[in-house]
Amino acid sequence: MMAERKRRPQAQARGHGQEHQPIKLALAHDWLNQIGGAEDVLECLLDCFPGSPVYTSIFAPERMPARYRNWDIRSLWIDRLPGIHARHQAFLPFFPLAWNSLSLRDFDVILSNKSGFCHGFRQVPGSLHICYCLTPTRYVWQLEEYLEGEGIGRFARAALGPLMALLRRWDYAAAQRVTHFIAISRAVQARIRRFYQRESSLIFPPVDTERFAAANTAQQEDYFLVVSRLVPYKRIDLAVRAATALGMPLKIAGAGRDRARLQALAGGTVEFLGYVPDEDLPALMAKCQALIFPGLEDFGIVPVQAQAAGRPVIAYAGGGALDTVAPGLAGEFFNELTVDSLKAVWRNFDASAYNPERARRNALQFDKRAFTARIRAFITQAWEAQQAQRRFVFQDPAAASGGYDD
Repeated sequence: MMAERKRRPQAQARGHGQEHQPIKLALAHDWLNQIGGAEDVLECLLDCFPGSPVYTSIFAPERMPARYRNWDIRSLWIDRLPGIHARHQAFLPFFPLAWNSLSLRDFDVILSNKSGFCHGFRQVPGSLHICYCLTPTRYVWQLEEYLEGEGIGRFARAALGPLMALLRRWDYAAAQRVTHFIAISRAVQARIRRFYQRESSLIFPPVDTERFAAANTAQQEDYFLVVSRLVPYKRIDLAVRAATALGMPLKIAGAGRDRARLQALAGGTVEFLGYVPDEDLPALMAKCQALIFPGLEDFGIVPVQAQAAGRPVIAYAGGGALDTVAPGLAGEFFNELTVDSLKAVWRNFDASAYNPERARRNALQFDKRAFTARIRAFITQAWEAQQAQRRFVFQDPAAASGGYDD
């Protein structure tokens, strides 16, 4: 069944100032019923390609910012199922069916912003499907890690096994129809290769570094900082336990269902701030001694934001942090997801040893401008290569220009 239509797409992507026919482009996004990092990427993609239609499985306008209602959003038939906006996870088996029933015929390029199933639509010969892969579907390929800390019983996990096996087969087959993959980090590149047996280019997600400025040393305060949703897989418990054991002052900015458990673990040096508005976050980051980033993330925007504010980061040595944190220059790693490993680094950490301007310069390579230039160049180069029937190898404009300055 075709998605609901609202108006004709107007997306354009032009290459390096050359005059040629505009590329007809559409975006595919998993679901629009909550705000997170995927939606930050989607907003930046719409800034790159204004007027492009957004195909999505479900759209809950009451749960999204008001500006989303001005977009050309085209939801699938699954959007009409009762209760799906509030509990979309319960409808997991239906999402592949919904995407598989969508045939996109009117576009030259479809850019999918994928962490779930939105790469599974059907395309016509001659069109180009570029998948910006936030991660291969986590609960399909890394179920045990996804469920860790969620309190899911052994029998429930066993019952999910046959369903996940079916979803893995579908997900793998859908991945083979993608023309080109782009990964958000080297960790995600490795997963694409492992799970989908596909190669990918690397374009880091956009970070709004202009919101942040380095505070001078006179403004520094004596606290460390965590900024995160409070859910089990973020491993905020490691930071809480380590701060309590070391007597370190720790502020935790964020809300979530894990707050009560974390408060029960916390000593007197740990302060829970709750939700912090976006406009208050830059000052909170700029004044801290360092950001603590204890979890394993696909990329992780918060460490980049902290460095843009001139502050170093203590991060777990895994996932996207390996791309964003420069040890000795903008922070340090701890090597195991244990309290003792974090404590060993934290107790000897000297925030004054890190230059705020160097930390900020490290953050600039992840700025929104860098993302915009790279994603536009990728689409233009890939389309021109397809039209010329030649092999496509992405030429990163940052490599040619020597990077992006503040």
